Amino acid sequence: MTFWRKTRVFLLYASGALALVGAVGVVWAGLIVANLKVAPRVPWCLPAIVLALRLMWLYLGGRGWPRATATQRKTLLRATAVPRRRFAWSLLAGGLGVAALGGCWIVAVQLFQMPPNPILPQRFSSSPTFVAALIIGASLVAPITEESAMRGYLQSVLEREFSPPLAVALSSAVFAVAHVSQGVFLPKLGVYFLAGVLFGTLAFANDSILPVLPVHAVADLTFFLFIWPHDQTRDVVWRHPADAWFWLHAVQAVGCSVLFVLALRHVRRLRSETPGPHDISDEAPSKEARC
Repeated sequence: MTFWRKTRVFLLYASGALALVGAVGVVWAGLIVANLKVAPRVPWCLPAIVLALRLMWLYLGGRGWPRATATQRKTLLRATAVPRRRFAWSLLAGGLGVAALGGCWIVAVQLFQMPPNPILPQRFSSSPTFVAALIIGASLVAPITEESAMRGYLQSVLEREFSPPLAVALSSAVFAVAHVSQGVFLPKLGVYFLAGVLFGTLAFANDSILPVLPVHAVADLTFFLFIWPHDQTRDVVWRHPADAWFWLHAVQAVGCSVLFVLALRHVRRLRSETPGPHDISDEAPSKEARC
């Protein structure tokens, strides 16, 4: 019975996480389409989606009706404060993880010739202002929505039902499924699974999604600006011999992964040194504490 109960819990919260990500995605897409039809020179879809994200964040964090679920919603969101030093180390670890993901993506493109990403902003508008608004909006929608749904509501529940590595793996698999709209291509979904592992381990290490949000946003900006636009120019190694750039990115993927693990271990060490919900700053202890 325990296995089936855990399976039901996983399916229930995974479906809810996917529904939330999908619903916000539909709202964002609808705002873009309406903006392009009504006033294509004024990117009003950006402030509109920022407002929608703000309202969603407040509700998931415990605001609004019904008040009976406020505490549970706040707990599931897992947007708890993190000490500044641990937050800084989490950003460093996340940056190394993003660099590793970039190397993995470029190597995967040259090994498997993955189809280009269909959601590049340049495909929707030639206006630099509108493209910038789309990039900024996408780099806010994905981190806030996906971290709230995947590493907040879903993974926090899975960590109670499964071992931490399995909870991270399951949430990462759901995270990959959430990106099938960009193409059902296993190497591409594999990189998204690794991204889910990066975000999931950071959330677990801090018991908070707050350090993950800026890392996720930086990852999206990096891919939108520097990686995805150049995918079509990369030669696959089975047509042309692997050049120095291929091997450089392979080393980048492996080396930054190792550095990410080391930085993450330091994050875990910092958390073990300062346990408890009241440790939210690096301020010196009070006189009473020193006594």
